Amino acid sequence: MDFSVLVVDDERGFVQGLAANLKQEGFRVVEAYNGQEALESFANNQVDLVLLDLMLPGIDGMEVCRKLRQESTVPIIMLTARDDDVDKILGLEVGADDYLTKPFNFRELLARIRAVMRRVQGGEEDEGEFRTEIASGVSLDLHRQALIGPDCEVPLTVKEFALLQLLARNRGRVFSREELLDRVWGYDYYGSSRTVDVHVRRLRKKLQELPSISDGSEIVKTRWGAGYLLEELVN
Repeated sequence: MDFSVLVVDDERGFVQGLAANLKQEGFRVVEAYNGQEALESFANNQVDLVLLDLMLPGIDGMEVCRKLRQESTVPIIMLTARDDDVDKILGLEVGADDYLTKPFNFRELLARIRAVMRRVQGGEEDEGEFRTEIASGVSLDLHRQALIGPDCEVPLTVKEFALLQLLARNRGRVFSREELLDRVWGYDYYGSSRTVDVHVRRLRKKLQELPSISDGSEIVKTRWGAGYLLEELVN
């Protein structure tokens, strides 16, 4: 697969160094040094993943992420020099799939990118299993990476899709936040369990965009002190 990464950071040396390492691993790289360049580069290139710095001149990383999410479900990994949970949670709230705090190990970044690639490329799914029922009249579509309802389609990001797919294929089972981090983000993920909470909130909000669902928490349920689940469907 010809995989293209958009690297956005106002530190030119950082971008060029990261780009060189990514190219050695076989990726195509598009470079941008501020928010406006990032949006223009995304519009003018086929991009499979975005590495986006939080602190950018002009249009900051939060706003760039928000604007990209208005038009695309492309995976976004937020980069930040501030080890501040508030910034990380805000980044996830506006649509980032993951985040890394600078300085980071390139091998860790590479592992996360490859995890996203596997999800984008798809696993060994049977053709007959491309849809999973979520609720009455609502399905999760593997090919479209979206929630499908009557005359309605709601796109999901890579991590939103992976999270809901895991819960849907294991109905009735409660997954702890730590288990979900392990299964969806990977065993070597060092982020906070709050990452799961933010993605669940985003999923519930998107579920409510479907006319047949009034409350997303009715679908993705919380078991206080235990974790999250999708209950068995009632026929």
